[in-house]
Amino acid sequence: MSNAKLVFDVETIGNDFESLDKMSQEHLLKYAESEEDEIQAKNGTSFYPLTGEIVVIGMLNPETNQGRILLRNDNNIKLPEEIGDGIILEQGSEKEILEKFWEIIKQYGVFISFYGRGFDVPFLEVRSAIFGIRPSKNLLSNRYLNSQQFGAKHIDLADQLTFYGATRNHFPLHMWSKAFGVESPKEQGVTGDNVTALYKENKILDVAEYNLRDLKATAEIYRRWDKYLNL
Repeated sequence: MSNAKLVFDVETIGNDFESLDKMSQEHLLKYAESEEDEIQAKNGTSFYPLTGEIVVIGMLNPETNQGRILLRNDNNIKLPEEIGDGIILEQGSEKEILEKFWEIIKQYGVFISFYGRGFDVPFLEVRSAIFGIRPSKNLLSNRYLNSQQFGAKHIDLADQLTFYGATRNHFPLHMWSKAFGVESPKEQGVTGDNVTALYKENKILDVAEYNLRDLKATAEIYRRWDKYLNL
């Protein structure tokens, strides 16, 4: 298995709630007990691969700080070829960036994410299946690092920093960043909740730059974990 490392992260957008069929709408509202719950459910379509879509797949080598941002650009907006030093920006449809992702990661053996097992990888795999794309790596072979197989080790920092759920609280990337003295990707005023609106306003470069900040924060927290907690 290759020892080359790759931090990865995806950004997603949700389909308009009113565009969904009635039965799907009813399912999403099944557990809404208040008006606030209903609003959250209607605004939460980006959380699920059946009601959302991938618009960015970011990748960063934590050892070289080189990387790629695969960006969905359906409206052919003119964008630079790079964002930041050593970060290539590649554009395509959702299907094209998924195909590119699975092709690129063939050369890597160690994958690093923050909550990738719970969100990013299932989203990548289901959206790929919808387009008839077979993943090139199994990034969900086992939750525990010493039991992972099939040529891919996936270090999900959300698991590692909570010791596989042994601690009671599960903190977001922002709070881990603040604790370790790392620049939080949220400090420039963009969060994951803003991605759908930004993308629909054609501010797709803002989404790509936010994704890059996520990658850099995850990479830096990984370095701290690897040095002090990877026992």
